[in-house]
Amino acid sequence: MADPQLRPRYSGVATFFRTPLRDDAKGVDIGVVGIPFDGGVTNRTGARHGPRAVREQTTLVRRYNQATGVGPFDLVKVADLGDAWLEQPYELAGALDEIHAFFANVHAAGTVPLSVGGDHSVTLPILRAFAREGPIGMVHIDAHCDTGDDYLGSRFHHGAPFRRAVEEGLLDPKRVIQIGIRGSLNHPDMWKFSHDSGMRVVYMEEFTDKGWRWAAEEARKVVGTGPAYLSFDVDGLDPVFAPGTGTPESGGLSMIEAQRLIRELGGLDLIGGDVVEVSPPFDPSGLTAQNAASVLFEILCVLALAIQKRKG
Repeated sequence: MADPQLRPRYSGVATFFRTPLRDDAKGVDIGVVGIPFDGGVTNRTGARHGPRAVREQTTLVRRYNQATGVGPFDLVKVADLGDAWLEQPYELAGALDEIHAFFANVHAAGTVPLSVGGDHSVTLPILRAFAREGPIGMVHIDAHCDTGDDYLGSRFHHGAPFRRAVEEGLLDPKRVIQIGIRGSLNHPDMWKFSHDSGMRVVYMEEFTDKGWRWAAEEARKVVGTGPAYLSFDVDGLDPVFAPGTGTPESGGLSMIEAQRLIRELGGLDLIGGDVVEVSPPFDPSGLTAQNAASVLFEILCVLALAIQKRKG
């Protein structure tokens, strides 16, 4: 019982995956970070409470991935780096700058970030910290492309982070794939930027026709061998699996499809990942946070494989 991960899962202070809580990222291979911020949502708030709920649910996760055999805690050093909490959460651009400063320190330590939001606007400052050497690729699983433009006076809401990331030279749009896109629109060309910039948009109808294995292979083709980021919005899941989110869309991925899709991304040169948009107030059952924790573990496993590959 010297290993906290082998103690009863209901005991101790909850940390991500029952890993050590660290203030300093130095010497950590994968740092799991909470980002309790939802100032960028356009409708239903509550994602600021997501990191705490998901952190609690990760205490249910054991050490090994039964499906793939991957033991991430054996391969790399994983720690809970706490929360990137904000001193000025009500000023959106400034809040994103604070998040960027936190992740710049993580990057300087040579640590790969695995983050839990928070709304999807938080991915932009993470990319600002980790893609400053040049544009990277991305696998983006979501119901929405999040490549909109200004909305109600803001350029930095959760529906626009990846347009901003392309404009800032953080993402190479031709190495970006967006999977699971669906739902109603306010304008038929709402995701025009994704298509015009060269992103590969996989609408849910194409995904269901061709399947998760095809989607994973398509992601490999688009992203290629260069560095890439993996971003998972829980509204990419069907609401039956994730009712606790701000913008649910019917007809999404099942949990087994999401898990198998992520597992097939093992081998990509992933430099970070996140799970966002868990809003516990809309799901008193805790199901959304529990499924988000499962997705987070799958991402942890493929990040560990990427680090192991880079280390040779």
